[in-house]
Amino acid sequence: MQTKGAAVQKPEIPLLVDHTEITPTASIRPEAHGWRAKCLQRLIRLDLPVPKTVALPAQTVRAIAQGTAVDTSAILRLFGAAPLVSVRPSPANPLWGGPGTILNVGMNAARHRALRESHGAEAADALFLRFVTSYSTHVARLDPDAFQTGLNTADALREALRSYEREMDEPFPEDPARQLTEVLRSMARAWEGTSARLLRQAKGAPADAALGLVVQEMAQGIGPGLSGAGVIQFVDSVTGAPQVTGRYLGQSQGRAALREQDALYLTQDPRGPSLQDLSPAIFERLEAYGVATRARLREEMQIEFTIEDGRLAIIDAVKVARSARAGLRIAVALADDEIISRNEAVLRVEPRSLTELLHPQVDPRVARDVVTKGIAASPGAATGRIVFSSTAAQASQARGEDCILCRRETQPEDIRGMHASVGVLTERGGTTSHAAVIARGIGVPAVVGANGLRIDWRERRITAPDGRIFNEGDLITVDGTTGEVLGGAPVMLAAALDDNFQKLLGWADAVRDIGIRANADTPTDASTARRFAAEGIGLCRTEHMFFDEDRLVVMREMIFAGSAPDRAAALVRLLPMQRADFVQLFAIMQGLPVCIRLFDPPLHEFLPQSKEGLRELAEALALPLSEVTRRAEALSEANPMLGMRGVRLGVVLPEIYEMQARAIFEATVEAGKQGTPVVPEVMIPLVSASREVELVKTNIDKVAAAVRVKTGVAFEYKLGVMVETPRAALRAGEIAHHAAFLSFGTNDLTQMTYGLSRDDAGRFMGTYVAQGVFPEDPFHSLDVDGVGELLLIGAERGRQTRKDLTLSICGEHGGNPESIAFCRKARFDYVSCSPYRVPLARLAAAHLALADAVDKSN
Repeated sequence: MQTKGAAVQKPEIPLLVDHTEITPTASIRPEAHGWRAKCLQRLIRLDLPVPKTVALPAQTVRAIAQGTAVDTSAILRLFGAAPLVSVRPSPANPLWGGPGTILNVGMNAARHRALRESHGAEAADALFLRFVTSYSTHVARLDPDAFQTGLNTADALREALRSYEREMDEPFPEDPARQLTEVLRSMARAWEGTSARLLRQAKGAPADAALGLVVQEMAQGIGPGLSGAGVIQFVDSVTGAPQVTGRYLGQSQGRAALREQDALYLTQDPRGPSLQDLSPAIFERLEAYGVATRARLREEMQIEFTIEDGRLAIIDAVKVARSARAGLRIAVALADDEIISRNEAVLRVEPRSLTELLHPQVDPRVARDVVTKGIAASPGAATGRIVFSSTAAQASQARGEDCILCRRETQPEDIRGMHASVGVLTERGGTTSHAAVIARGIGVPAVVGANGLRIDWRERRITAPDGRIFNEGDLITVDGTTGEVLGGAPVMLAAALDDNFQKLLGWADAVRDIGIRANADTPTDASTARRFAAEGIGLCRTEHMFFDEDRLVVMREMIFAGSAPDRAAALVRLLPMQRADFVQLFAIMQGLPVCIRLFDPPLHEFLPQSKEGLRELAEALALPLSEVTRRAEALSEANPMLGMRGVRLGVVLPEIYEMQARAIFEATVEAGKQGTPVVPEVMIPLVSASREVELVKTNIDKVAAAVRVKTGVAFEYKLGVMVETPRAALRAGEIAHHAAFLSFGTNDLTQMTYGLSRDDAGRFMGTYVAQGVFPEDPFHSLDVDGVGELLLIGAERGRQTRKDLTLSICGEHGGNPESIAFCRKARFDYVSCSPYRVPLARLAAAHLALADAVDKSN
């Protein structure tokens, strides 16, 4: 007969007892017990003073979440008669996060009384209060506001216990086994919750990612003598430079030292007392542990420690959080010290992280006054005064003042202003809009599609989403890495193109197996490409050379010429300018291949867009405004991107391509005389039919022959095609009869394959991706199923005709790691990308080659 009030439980199924004490020889596996359990075992193997710890595998934690009971009494028996433990999450990857740590599990009235005698009333009350508050809010899920009081510790503890009993209709649990059971169940279920699952999947965790848990004997950190807790690491998280950093807080537990203003420094510091002052011996031991963990764990670690009455305990160690620049420096230093191999150092640096090193960045340690957020179009950050026109930008540059060019959207005529600015901000546009592409090419930070802003160029002001007004001349910062627009001038970090950067990329070059060229339109671009060790120029867009003021005037005269001879006369004036550009490019590239794309855009892009601009043009050309307006209207097209541009100009107005070809070949002769012989690659844009190539090739061959005769110098050149239309890809076999190379212009090819404007797609692309219409923005990540199939068809048919055909891509996708993987698999010869993406492409290609080597060895 059961006595009234007895609580005898007889479960129908055995209690789970699947747990393992972590010892040097215990079977602890990261995939089963998680990274923290395995790391603690490694610390134990290094003879670090780690408190006794028990690991629960993921399968047990998942069973707990599903309601299976666990024999917590068996776990607690490992910790003695009066156990006091902490419970910490241990997922397979530390980046996946997890529920918060619960300290002081096992604290009850009896243990509290004992601690009051051994540690003093204040320390015991603080420990019990911390546990009651943590248990109530994180395990019982009570409102945290009910446990926030301004009372002293003893009174606050009594009030917390009363609040728990009032809310739960029962006293605070006294049984340590029950406490541990509820803590384990709470943490297991928190991991399985929908919000937690979505959060970790956003960090790259698989849908079925599991959680291990570790139960560890408490080291108090509160009590008599030298007692407290802290963290220590041996490199700076922002720069990666060797430096002891961290904090120590007396009479504390966990990571409280990082949050409290009263925390002490670790090393001796003139600003205040330090742990090194309090206990040189303990500080020396921590330094020794740092050396040991770096060498044996092959990583820079942050060590969490607790001191209890002068006794040091190592609670945990985690990989030091680091910026991109710190990550690169740490990887190189570990390789230099022969702790890891050079190939492993290469693999430890994420290719996309390099973009943060090539430009100044906002210091992550400072506050940010965020005005709005748009699309991060070109990485880096820049501070300058607001200007609303290219003319104002050039005037600002002439005064020596940094400026940010702000436009609703940029046009080709804004290129000069973009060159004169330190940053670009547009209200419209996406990652492949005009502003984004040009900004990336010239290395200027840019934020586009900031449609929360209203840019009013007439009133010369910007209205922010919160109503703030920024006028021309006000100081703002664009962060093209995050997409944020900031008010004022925050503290910046300089670019990190140091010896470590060069060394790592040198190691990457030693293993990669695909060429990396740069898209470079000007001598400045070419110099940048050389600085980043590009293996040549894969795309030189010659039309960008025509937007300088002196050339633009001549270009417009050519456009308004009434006959072919008149056009030729105007082009004669452009010839020496083009020739000088090419001579300079060839000299900078020092014999590396240079692929020059012939004139591509529709002619209307070189004409003013406003009535005021047309009036100025009429005055410059000494023509009636009506005639200039009529000519401009005649050149306008319903869809200029599909109209009179590219090779169509070369066929209808052949004198343009003939002038460019002459400039290229005369520059080739001059480069040879200067000791840098080059075989120029001449590329025809927007081809759809092999006959187009035949017609242009015939004219260019005639020009080459004429230059050879005139100069008496023999030279070679290669003629190729930029494949930007689906038809060119499908008819590549025919086109290859007349082309030495095919370079796929994936920007336009994507545009034409999808029937999408890359400048306007940003308005709805986010919705399309969110609803699964497209897996990614096809202008940002190469569409391997659709556009990729056209590339494969073109490559296969082209090579069937010409075995030695050179294949490449030169669109914005060229610097995308996934696109590089596609090109390697398709056996393309090289990719070409913006100069500032060349380092990323070099490193990404090395990652792919190393991954292939591992796969083959397995």
